[in-house]
Amino acid sequence: MNVQEAIRTKRAIRHFTDQPLPDEVVATILHAGRLAQSSKNLQERMFIAIRDRATLEAVGKTGTWAGHLAGAALGVAILTPDPVTTFQTLFDAGQSAAYMQLAAWELGVGSCLASIYEEDQARAILGYPNDWYLRIALSFGYPTPESIAPRPPRPDGRKALDEVVRWDRWE
Repeated sequence: MNVQEAIRTKRAIRHFTDQPLPDEVVATILHAGRLAQSSKNLQERMFIAIRDRATLEAVGKTGTWAGHLAGAALGVAILTPDPVTTFQTLFDAGQSAAYMQLAAWELGVGSCLASIYEEDQARAILGYPNDWYLRIALSFGYPTPESIAPRPPRPDGRKALDEVVRWDRWE
């Protein structure tokens, strides 16, 4: 699968089979996140790779729409310095997330972003230091057949390119 195909076919997967991910698949996903570009090449992000079912379930309760973590074979918490003080921080975390998701998709592994809203609970569960912050976590696993079944086109699909691009100036 090439990059364009991965981008075109990637979809959010929230339902996973019980099949564990092999260590080499997990390593490939994590390496992709590590290799993502970062502002000024500071590489200010850390990952907590979560395989323990109870931990995945607990972290899944720290975000309103993060429940899909509970059914994942792997969760990845992306830790950053305080995102309030350096605006690039969340962009860099997003770069790592995108790289990991595309690498996973190429390997037949589905994923979905989870926004973490209960920072104190997440910190208590995962035990990371006070100078690191968690806003984004990812769930990974092999998709259930239903979650990758073809779907009819949605009338509210993606906007056309000319609806989202302006050339040289807004006008």
